[in-house]
Amino acid sequence: MTAATAPPYVLVLFYSRHGATAEMAHQIARGVEEGGLEARLRTVPAVSAVCEAVEDSIPDQGAPYASADDLAHCAALALGSPTRFGNMAAALKHFLDGTSQLWLKGALAGKPAGVFTSTSSMHGGQETTLLSMMLPLLHHGMLLLGLPYSETDLVHTDAGGTPYGPTHLAGLNNDRPLTDAERRLCLALGRRLATTAIALQA
Repeated sequence: MTAATAPPYVLVLFYSRHGATAEMAHQIARGVEEGGLEARLRTVPAVSAVCEAVEDSIPDQGAPYASADDLAHCAALALGSPTRFGNMAAALKHFLDGTSQLWLKGALAGKPAGVFTSTSSMHGGQETTLLSMMLPLLHHGMLLLGLPYSETDLVHTDAGGTPYGPTHLAGLNNDRPLTDAERRLCLALGRRLATTAIALQA
């Protein structure tokens, strides 16, 4: 079985420094599987400010590193990053900057995608970070999915959660666990990606 003929899956691609974004990724993956598709968790290596780091091909712990093939053959994509001054983390942007061959082939065009993020502070740039992750996905021709207000947690949450995608308020020490509302919104995005991908394939 080749990558192109493998069963459809949703790629949950993220970078996480302190673990909050990784926990969101796991909740989104649960939602994907509740929605009827396999979830494939992948991360990206950190980058160095001095020179490009040479990482082992398999990280010491957590999700494996993503490859271009993981991205090329997914049925849908969930993309997650902590905020960096209102923008996605450099490690994730570095990976996306290397996907021009997929762009040239139109490999991602027409596939559903959603984004998610975590910040230390309430007004730490959650929505601008989500928007920054949407830009390359729009260039790839992906179909962006947010969270509708029929997800009533958007109305009642006093922590994370936006119509642009799930968010999490991690606290200044990055030690706040996901609230029940934040977790439900992650599950909702995963289910929405899976059911939309299935509908598009049909």
